[in-house]
Amino acid sequence: MDIPHVTKNKAVYFIYSILDKNGEVLEQSDLPMSYVHGSDSGLIEKVEQALDGCAENASVEVKVSAEEGYGQLDPNLTYTDELENVPSEYHKIGAEVQFQNDNGDIKTFIVSKIEDGKLTVDGNHPFAGKDLIFKITVTEIRDATQEEIESGKPSGKPHSIH
Repeated sequence: MDIPHVTKNKAVYFIYSILDKNGEVLEQSDLPMSYVHGSDSGLIEKVEQALDGCAENASVEVKVSAEEGYGQLDPNLTYTDELENVPSEYHKIGAEVQFQNDNGDIKTFIVSKIEDGKLTVDGNHPFAGKDLIFKITVTEIRDATQEEIESGKPSGKPHSIH
């Protein structure tokens, strides 16, 4: 039997952990995530490159700098206002606020700080400015359909959960 490997136009399912440079787990998923290899999937390029050629059950560890991952912190995406000017439903750390610009683009900001009568929202990705370590285990590989290749995302669930 031919063992499938991660190559272009394969639907790839994986579990992962994202750690900071000190080894602290920032995020992890034991439920398989998926993407179509070699398509416009949105997966970080260095991570996708590391998965290229892997077989099912293979594990990789990838160090990704802030520039290679989520970029540096952009101070222009942080806003502070008087607490009294902000609706009370947003008066908690982690609350999500959506803003729309003049072009109609919508961006989500997270309440990141409340102190001294002021509230700060941040539109940076939570991992922006951080060097990260991705630990990934491939759980399943299969041929992607044409629709999946075009969207970059497999439809449906993996056939087996390991």
